[in-house]
Amino acid sequence: MKPALAFRIEARDPRTAARTGRLRLLRGEVRTPAFMPVGTAGAVKGVLPAQLRGLGAEIVLGNTYHLLLRPGPDVVRAAGGLPAFMGWHGPMLTDSGGFQVFSLAQVRRITEEGVRFRSHVDGREVMLSPERSIEVQHALGADIIMAFDECPPGQAGRAEVRRAVERTLAWAERCVRVHRRAGSEQALFGIQQGGTDPALRRQCTERLLELDLPGYAVGGLAVGEERAATFETLAVAAPLLPADRPRYLMGLGKPDDLVEAIGLGIDLFDCVVPTRNARNATAYTAAGRLNLRNARFRTDWGPLEEDCDCHACQSVSRAYLRHLLLVGEPLAGTLISIHNLRFYMRLCAAARAAIAQGCYAEWAGRFLERFRGGQS
Repeated sequence: MKPALAFRIEARDPRTAARTGRLRLLRGEVRTPAFMPVGTAGAVKGVLPAQLRGLGAEIVLGNTYHLLLRPGPDVVRAAGGLPAFMGWHGPMLTDSGGFQVFSLAQVRRITEEGVRFRSHVDGREVMLSPERSIEVQHALGADIIMAFDECPPGQAGRAEVRRAVERTLAWAERCVRVHRRAGSEQALFGIQQGGTDPALRRQCTERLLELDLPGYAVGGLAVGEERAATFETLAVAAPLLPADRPRYLMGLGKPDDLVEAIGLGIDLFDCVVPTRNARNATAYTAAGRLNLRNARFRTDWGPLEEDCDCHACQSVSRAYLRHLLLVGEPLAGTLISIHNLRFYMRLCAAARAAIAQGCYAEWAGRFLERFRGGQS
């Protein structure tokens, strides 16, 4: 059975690799470039599903590792899949659980079979193999699911990265076998690994492309390496992926990161930055990031951003948000999250418009100059 996915590129920028298009999935259409809010445990922290739609989100990410541990895939399947379980009736993507296993799991042991680890929740032993990851993601029922991969840390040596590439490729083949055997309409994406080594990135991609998957992701970046190395690698890694398939950059997501990566040809993004940083007093604006705990906001009666149409900007002041933060009121995190997510959605919409008009390079240059020159 073919996956329920169609991707059409509608415009390309003449001076960069930026492109805009439409990604049609089981539950609807996504305009690209697009940012996916992260619903780690089946919820985007502090934000209602209906609010997400109102903010402009068209696709949301769920986390296989966390949902495997709690409440378990059988519970989610019985609820009709993750979108129905969480009340989000739109497109979804689930990651494979690989990154969390390597970054969060306790006492993990990697073999060719998979990864055996102790849950950070209750200490029980869990085995996550390529087959199990796909089975769990079938139960979760997202439109896009990811192959199980090994993500080495940014400081890993070349031999370790090479082993991770080989294991990622072997696991990808096993993911494809179990997925196709199940006859699922979900779109399975492969993940390119290779650290910051251009040759390993190329080798990994060449073999991944033999699997002829409907989409591909760039993984293994922003995991401890220097920012310059991240984007030098991405400039090599992104063009290796097929031009007619969606390209997904996993886990990298400050506003200026998105703008640079779109210029390199990336279509999909996810990151906890807009919501996690919101709960830690950071708001993003076109004029830079704001640390709302700063004393200068004590009597600042203006909105977070003058031209923003989100509920927070339309209803409360910077001074009020600072007050909520200082008294520990959770509403602060919700309101700033609403603004940050709306900022990201507006940013992607502006990028799409600039690409369609053939002026992405100029627009991106202006945005980056203003954003990076802003005060905290």
